Amino acid sequence: MKSKKVAIVGAGLVGSLWAVYMAKRGYQVKVFDRRPDIRKLKIVQGKSINLALSDRGWKGLEGAGLADVIRKVAIPMHGRMMHAVDGTLTYQPYGKEGQAIYSVSRGLLNQTLMQCASEHDNVQLVFRHRCKDVDLESNTAIFYDEEKGEEVRESFDQVFGTDGAFSAIRTRLTRLDRYDYSQTYLDHGYKELEIPPHADGTHQLNSDCLHIWPRGEFMMIALPNVDGSFTCTLFIPFEGEHSLANLKTPEAVKAFFLEHFPDAVPMMPELVDDFFANPDASLIMTKCYPWHYKNSICLMGDAAHAIVPFYGQGMNAGFEDCTYLNELLNQYADDFNRVLPEYTRIRKPAGDAILELALNNYIEMRDKTADKEFLLQKKIENRFSERHPHLWKSLYEQVSFSHTPYQEALHNGHRQQKIMDRIMEVEGIEAIWDSDEIEKKMLHLLEIHK
Repeated sequence: MKSKKVAIVGAGLVGSLWAVYMAKRGYQVKVFDRRPDIRKLKIVQGKSINLALSDRGWKGLEGAGLADVIRKVAIPMHGRMMHAVDGTLTYQPYGKEGQAIYSVSRGLLNQTLMQCASEHDNVQLVFRHRCKDVDLESNTAIFYDEEKGEEVRESFDQVFGTDGAFSAIRTRLTRLDRYDYSQTYLDHGYKELEIPPHADGTHQLNSDCLHIWPRGEFMMIALPNVDGSFTCTLFIPFEGEHSLANLKTPEAVKAFFLEHFPDAVPMMPELVDDFFANPDASLIMTKCYPWHYKNSICLMGDAAHAIVPFYGQGMNAGFEDCTYLNELLNQYADDFNRVLPEYTRIRKPAGDAILELALNNYIEMRDKTADKEFLLQKKIENRFSERHPHLWKSLYEQVSFSHTPYQEALHNGHRQQKIMDRIMEVEGIEAIWDSDEIEKKMLHLLEIHK
């Protein structure tokens, strides 16, 4: 028999989307969030990092019937534009012609998804309720009502933890015997900045691209917004020669940006004010196992697998959790005794794999995208993929433009990199990279590394 009353703890991106899925399945859904109702607030930049919607995320939205709504606030980015210190621009397409990832404001997307959830009669949104604990045996969720200043308890058939990297639901599970949990921080943090639009509201940079200023140990990126602005994010170590620790005065900030991002500075009139107004933010990664407890508690999104943002897959992976969980509910006729263990079995390896992929992509974005050999390798891969699409999809294409499980994409990426390492060792590769000889060698290496 289908359980009817469910709690979703956390009204962020994944929680709001999952509320729509559960509402469509006929459940009575109560969504709790510790924040006030963000639909009533003006979205303020400062600590968000724009999001990059790719195929996995779109599939999650399509499954809930929301893709067309979100397309109205998303901007396609067909490639990377790398900015060298001397102002030289290098373009690298993300995939094949027509393939793009989509820039969207986190706050605007959250507002939109929350509004879509609220339009279902069987969804109730409850704000300023901070989850304190959950009684695992009675499925009683315990909240602190910040408006009334009192504790609230309510029992449910299922409780879904979509409450982010510092999940209260997951924290409760970590107190179970033999529950695995770890968290790690990067020694790099980030600072959000802005490139405003021209006076006429148009973008100052090409809005068809994700812009990257790769500088080895640090980098800046910029993603377009529908209002003509770009949200910029500086990723940089907390300590060291080039670090947040050494950017404590207006003079230091100006000098740093003029030295390393000279082409961006004229486009950022509020650079210094933004730098000191917006907080330093850290980057956390978490792993846990299992992602469920019995037939009643389930973790989704960052609560299950918080990752760093360098593959643009955090939200996409969370939306993919919704896709898989909904498909399992279809497959097992809403039998949570079967659904939740299978969800953990399928999605845990994927969560671990996308974390590794995201870490690897940070090195690629901040360092390798400025490397001539790396750019040549991508040209060779793209040529081979165009000629043999059934034999070769780039790792980026597998992650962003397919539904290949992340762990399979990671394995394929390792195999393909072994092949490319051999190709890049060929004498005079710069002159013969597009020759039949190289194509034949890649076909041969593919046979060897099956």
